[in-house]
Amino acid sequence: MSLMLIGFLGLVALVVMLAIRVPVGIALSVVSLIGITLVRGPNAAFGALRSLPYDFTAVWTLSAIPMFLLAGSVVSNSGMTTSLFKAMRVWLGWLPGGVAVATNFAGAGFAAASGSSIATTATLGRIAVPEMLDSKYDPGLATGVASAVGTLGAVIPPSIIIVLYSIFAQAPVGQVLIAGIIPGLLTAFCYAAMIIIRCTLNPKLAPRVIGPKLTLREHLRLVSAIWPLPLLVLCVVGGIYSGIMTATEAGAVGAVLAILTSMLQFRFSLTMLRSSLIDAAGTTASLLMIAIGAILFTRFLALSGVPTILSDLIAMNDTSQLSIVLSIAVVYLFLGCFLDPLGVLLLTLPVLLPVFESADINLIWIGIILVKFIELGMLTPPVGLNVFVMKGVIGDRVSLPTIFKGVGWFLLAEVVVMVLLVSFPQITLFLPNFME
Repeated sequence: MSLMLIGFLGLVALVVMLAIRVPVGIALSVVSLIGITLVRGPNAAFGALRSLPYDFTAVWTLSAIPMFLLAGSVVSNSGMTTSLFKAMRVWLGWLPGGVAVATNFAGAGFAAASGSSIATTATLGRIAVPEMLDSKYDPGLATGVASAVGTLGAVIPPSIIIVLYSIFAQAPVGQVLIAGIIPGLLTAFCYAAMIIIRCTLNPKLAPRVIGPKLTLREHLRLVSAIWPLPLLVLCVVGGIYSGIMTATEAGAVGAVLAILTSMLQFRFSLTMLRSSLIDAAGTTASLLMIAIGAILFTRFLALSGVPTILSDLIAMNDTSQLSIVLSIAVVYLFLGCFLDPLGVLLLTLPVLLPVFESADINLIWIGIILVKFIELGMLTPPVGLNVFVMKGVIGDRVSLPTIFKGVGWFLLAEVVVMVLLVSFPQITLFLPNFME
């Protein structure tokens, strides 16, 4: 049996295992070890299992992940997100679809603090969606905006997925994180514009919620309740952008600031801290299990020669960067229907990175494009992860088809964003270029 055939059979076996719901990390590891055994023998497989997991996890940059997760858990568990939503609702409630617009920007702010799409979606599902439903908002709009804006956690720094992508692609972590700022903000504003236009054309979607007029002192009280989040984001992003801190150091500073600000606002408790530590540790363990499987899979594919064959085909056919991006879009949208976002990224990177190198594609720009495609996969049926998170939070108040229907409008907004990002790479590269 040729090495190439073993490699492609490994890909098929992996797809089959994922189709029968074998956990991604286990499927990647099993296929990789069996494949390496067939290619190089059992000693090589045991050698890879002995060395690669340690070599990968012993990278200092990876310690940014638990730090970012801890900061997000503290922000969520201490109730800072609730204060942010209340402030946004007061300041933006006068707009058509004001509470939905407030949910959109509150979600963007929480995503910037937490770096977690699922956490953002779950939090908004508990805080914002019930209020919109009680105000007679269209159920699809209410659940759709909270599900869609959660995806900004994957692109607005600090982003866990971007950190892992940068490590695998050997791209500068700080620059790739900063590259997500403008695309993330662009997405949030496109979402807001779509909501306002829809609610202007059809006011029944979002009845105006007229709250009491607040005094200047009450407005200042709202500011005093949310100041930790802008400070947290400014310190993390500003530290990375200025070069004062690495991504790892920024993660540690973010976690410490989140704890200190919770103390200053009298939101801190040992129970909250314990819960946040457990959340961060559990999520970190899950992520690293998948990442270790992916690094083993990368070694297996390299030994089989599959990435080299694909990159040679790209070079032979002189495929344009646009064609590669469109092909990636099809693959990611398909895989996103069945796999979790991190699984999609780490499953495909071993094959795609040699292709990017062959086509001379900028790794910072394509990294953000890949993350945006992953965002879309988190919203598309039949397994849009954020949609199922929303359904789990909201229960029987809104049906699953209604949530998917509401999310569809945000997917249309994403099409506009993707056309802009692919057509004008400088939108993504503008900020990173100043860091060189």
